[in-house]
Amino acid sequence: MNQKIEFKKIDWVEVTAGMRTKMFSLAGRQLRMVEFTTEFLEIDWCTTGHIGVVLNGSLDIQFDGKTVQYKKGDGIFILAGEANKHKAKVLNGAATLILVEDAKVDE
Repeated sequence: MNQKIEFKKIDWVEVTAGMRTKMFSLAGRQLRMVEFTTEFLEIDWCTTGHIGVVLNGSLDIQFDGKTVQYKKGDGIFILAGEANKHKAKVLNGAATLILVEDAKVDE
């Protein structure tokens, strides 16, 4: 059982333009380091829940009719579901986050 996750030893995986991640999964949970840049464009609304913290940079997260800015040191707690759908956007440079989530299961 791993109790220490050394992100420096995990390779970045490019998910899409402007978004890359390092991930560790165990027992149905995952810990992700995610970096977004201004190139990231979220076309569809995300309905996944996220709990985490902004390590560096800042980003705007648009909820249905409202935009919230998150800066270095801010916590993020977004419940899953359509009622909490959201889109992230970095306005300048890059933003790095740590997120704790339910692990995605391939079907």
